[in-house]
Amino acid sequence: MWTETTRAQYRRDDLVYASDTREAEWAEIAALLPSPAQRGRPRRWHLRAIVDALLYVLWSGCQWRALPSEFPPRSTVQRYFYRWRDDGTWDRLTAILVARARQRLGRNPVPSAGIIDSQSVPTTESGGPRGVDAGKRIKGRKRHIVTDTQGLLLAVRVHEANIQDPHGAVPLLHDLRRRFPELRHVFADRIYRGRQLQEAVDDCGPWTIEIVERPPGVKGFQLLPRRWVVERSFAWLGRSRRLAKDFEATLASSTAWVHLANLRLLTRRLAQPNH
Repeated sequence: MWTETTRAQYRRDDLVYASDTREAEWAEIAALLPSPAQRGRPRRWHLRAIVDALLYVLWSGCQWRALPSEFPPRSTVQRYFYRWRDDGTWDRLTAILVARARQRLGRNPVPSAGIIDSQSVPTTESGGPRGVDAGKRIKGRKRHIVTDTQGLLLAVRVHEANIQDPHGAVPLLHDLRRRFPELRHVFADRIYRGRQLQEAVDDCGPWTIEIVERPPGVKGFQLLPRRWVVERSFAWLGRSRRLAKDFEATLASSTAWVHLANLRLLTRRLAQPNH
């Protein structure tokens, strides 16, 4: 955890850009990235330079064309981003690193419980699917996530903000069941209450959706058991400026940036020798 006491531990002044990977961080993902193709031209750029360029865009929130000249050409970086988005690389890396992080914490690599929530974010003039979240008065999209009880991302789905949480949760929970068939318990807030959601995911197998209610008579902010964990995860992801708004024209790209922000957190956590 970052505190004033641990400030020096988390400073990155030794790097060209604070978003660059350190050796230990790069080692966590180097062997997991796709191997070079057997045909065609050999790779001109090392994959670490590609990853560092993507992390710079994620961290700074800059446009592709504003990528500094020290990195590979933006067309090359974009090509890798879209390729790894479409071939499932980001999803696969997330699953592997989450299992590693859970083992590092002394937990079973396969979670048995999760916490679900959504976050509405405005979109920009880039276009693409969007809607209006009337409750929060935001025109844009929702980032719907499930974390484990430690706040590690298990599944994510981005959809239009006008889709209500119980409806948006159905495909997300189906995806969660496919990835983690042993998961048996999901904590949620009261927006997910009722039989509608439970009946929609009954075909996934046995599990329990537990609604964490606010205590009666309490007004204003209240730290709720379990629920605060997923809120903290959104705060962690929000440290990446690319996620300040949804700048993407497609839902697939929006989802990929969330995965990349999560990988940034996981590699740094796993690289800590005392973690």
